Amino acid sequence: MSAGSEVTKQLQATFKWPITIYYEDTDAGGVVYHSNYLKFFERARTEVLRAQGVSQSTLLDQEIGFVVRHMDIDYIQGAKLDENLEVLTSIVNLRSASIVFCQELVNLDGRILCKATVKVACVNIQHMKPQAIPSSIKSGFSSVS
Repeated sequence: MSAGSEVTKQLQATFKWPITIYYEDTDAGGVVYHSNYLKFFERARTEVLRAQGVSQSTLLDQEIGFVVRHMDIDYIQGAKLDENLEVLTSIVNLRSASIVFCQELVNLDGRILCKATVKVACVNIQHMKPQAIPSSIKSGFSSVS
């Protein structure tokens, strides 16, 4: 497999994380409050790392952190109390110090309820300056699906 093919494989992998909508996630009408979608997406990105055996606390001990640099989000249809959903997460761009994720919250029929494009920067947390994503993390993205 050529290097170009490996990058394509990494960018096409999709990670699935189940979400159940609890009462605490909703407003008085039983519909998910808009900021909670951000939490669902954040948890799924954390689980992408965990699936590779990477702990955020271990990264923090190494003074490495991931911070959201930019996000575009589209609220398509409200998720409701007691729904079982999935967050689908894929990488659409991987650079030396940043990652762009495409994330979709979908119902069991595959209907997209919310989607976001999230640019995350890798930083040295002591100085809050960009730093290269560790090679062990970059290489692991191709095995996450």
